Amino acid sequence: MSKNIILCGVGGQGTILASKLISGAAMNKGMAVKSAETIGMAQRGGSVFSHLRLGEGADCPMIASGCADIIIGFEPGETVRLLPYLKKEGQVIVSTRPVMPVTAALAGSDYNGSEMLDYIRKKVKRVIAIDTERVCRELGSTKIVNLLLLGAAVKSGALGLDEEDIRKVILDRIPPKFHELNFKALEYAKNI
Repeated sequence: MSKNIILCGVGGQGTILASKLISGAAMNKGMAVKSAETIGMAQRGGSVFSHLRLGEGADCPMIASGCADIIIGFEPGETVRLLPYLKKEGQVIVSTRPVMPVTAALAGSDYNGSEMLDYIRKKVKRVIAIDTERVCRELGSTKIVNLLLLGAAVKSGALGLDEEDIRKVILDRIPPKFHELNFKALEYAKNI
C-alpha cells in the first residue's frame, strides 16, 4: 500500500529539502519512491510543492485529486490551494506563519493567514497547526521549520516512517554542522 504525501510552501522555506529527506528515509527502508516537484518560482518566494508517493502501487509520481494521505503545509494559503488533493480522511500539518505573496504585498493586502487556517480547520478533521515562528524563536533559528513539520508528521504516523528513519537520513544528507539543530527541532516536534 502506498502513502501519498504533498508538501507545499513558498521558495526558501525548506519544502524541497523536507521532500528529499522523506524520500531518502523511505528509500533507506527499501520502499519504492516516486516524486515530482515544482520549484520554478522557489528563488522568488513563489509557490513550491512536491508530490511524494511511497511504497508499492506508486506507479507514477503525481497524486490525483482526493488521494493524498497527508499535506504538510509550510504556509497556510499554499495549504488551502492544495486541499483538493487531500482524501476525505486525510491529515494536514501546517505552519501558522503566513508568507504574504508578492502580488498581495503590491496590492496593499493585509493577509495574515488566519482566514486560511480557519478554512483548513473547517474542511479537515485532522489538523495539526504549529506556531513555527514561536518555536523558531525558542530554538534560535528560522532554518528548522521543515524539521518541525516533518517531526510532527512522523509523530502523527501518517508518513509510515519513524524518528530514527529521519535521524539516519539527516546524518546522510545534511552537513554535520546542522545535525544538532535539526535533531533539536525533530525532538521538539514530539511534544507538539
